[in-house]
Amino acid sequence: MATNFFLFFFCCCFFSFLCADPVSQEDAAVVSSLGRKSFPHGFVFGTASASYQYEGAAKEGGRGPSIWDTFTHQHPNKIKGGANGDVAVDQYHRYKEDVRLMRDLGLDAYRFSISWSRILPTGKVSGGINKVGVAYYNNLINELLSKGLKPFVTLFHWDLPQALESEYDGFLSKQIIEDFTNFADVCFKEFGDRVKHWITLNEPYSYADAGYALGIFAPGRCTKVLGNCTAGNSGTEPYVVAHNLLLSHASAVKLYKEKYQGEQKGEIGITLVTHWFIPYTASESNHMAAQRALDFMFGWFMDPLTKGNYPPSMRSLVGSRLPRFTKVETQLVKGSFDFLGLNYYTTYYASNYPAGYKVIAPSYATDSRANTSGKRNGKLIGRMAASSWLYMYPKGIKDLLLYIKEKYNNPKIFITENGYSESINSTLSLVEALKDPWRMKYYSGHLYYLHEAIREGVDVRGYFAWSLLDNFEWADGYSIRFGLVFIDYNNGLQRHPKHSAYWLQKFLHS
Repeated sequence: MATNFFLFFFCCCFFSFLCADPVSQEDAAVVSSLGRKSFPHGFVFGTASASYQYEGAAKEGGRGPSIWDTFTHQHPNKIKGGANGDVAVDQYHRYKEDVRLMRDLGLDAYRFSISWSRILPTGKVSGGINKVGVAYYNNLINELLSKGLKPFVTLFHWDLPQALESEYDGFLSKQIIEDFTNFADVCFKEFGDRVKHWITLNEPYSYADAGYALGIFAPGRCTKVLGNCTAGNSGTEPYVVAHNLLLSHASAVKLYKEKYQGEQKGEIGITLVTHWFIPYTASESNHMAAQRALDFMFGWFMDPLTKGNYPPSMRSLVGSRLPRFTKVETQLVKGSFDFLGLNYYTTYYASNYPAGYKVIAPSYATDSRANTSGKRNGKLIGRMAASSWLYMYPKGIKDLLLYIKEKYNNPKIFITENGYSESINSTLSLVEALKDPWRMKYYSGHLYYLHEAIREGVDVRGYFAWSLLDNFEWADGYSIRFGLVFIDYNNGLQRHPKHSAYWLQKFLHS
């Protein structure tokens, strides 16, 4: 019955796509009529960030090194321009200026992450709590609240303390569960009187895939023949890491609910990322490939969180390489969220692997037996951004949200990231560099389809743009810009709002 439902769902989406331009409903008059008041009362608008991408001050205030400090310095060839986050956009020293920018734009909230090694330099409570680090986040939280902005706090946005990676290989070991829970305990205790929205993990998919299957993110592990890695196993380690991420998340949620939630009156969730997938053709094999692509990217985490086990397609194709949940672990993970954070950027076509396809070595990257692409018959699915993986396809956010509503019983959702990248162009004057019409088109289209999804009953409570500022974009370094605000990297990191920032300001004040 479930299989028939999903085939029907994908068929509807596919034939709708064939019959009409997926963004044809973006009539300028309709889109321009939307504003803050078009969304439900209490709907939250914010921007998002991450500690390693923003803070800088890598060796200040008692902060210990993270795996991203190690990765960027030991493998500069894996980062465009050999860049790193030592300084980033210096929010550690300039947070008051950035909070004023958010207030002036009319935003309601700011999503940021806490640097684990700034709070616990050794990664462990036994190594001591860094009071200077605690004071920094207290100051940031208090500044946000004083300007009318709600803090949405992510506990782990990929910057694992290097000490834990060196001691026991980080998330490859179940020892990480206790240390992550202890770190969460410190944060709940220190900040929970004011923070009412907690996110345990950001994109566990990206951490497991890019860090352990592809080796392009810290800690840079993969099967040697599949990538430029000195250690790792792309066919096993991503699954082990994902399993331990889920267990760490669930353990922290259990702690919060039992020890803090009753008094602090907050809520806790997790942020997942996924593309939307459209069958390449109407064939049944391509429909199933699209479903598998979703299973391996989104269901990998959403199924355990809602059903207590991995998707059947993953269990079938990965076999013994996929860890199993014990009964106790199933009970711990299932239902372990008050809300779902959802990062959506783009949509891909999906097709079944051709008959006789052989893999070089087992890898998460090929286990789904689904080819994904942003192009079909030579035509892009949407305008390509500066990021090679990002295509502008606003309707995908609506299709994805309706899918989640039907399959996962309509959970409470915050869109915790959504954004568009542009290339750095040093030949442009500052006046020209602040013009970003495609970013405005991207946001207006996605807010239109988000509004449509809410009208059709999806329980979305907020929307966070990625990102407030241009910043260090992981493997892309500083070669691309996602910000609403331009960072002048050649002139003291001065902040200059782009046209999209003023567009959003008008939208929020309409």
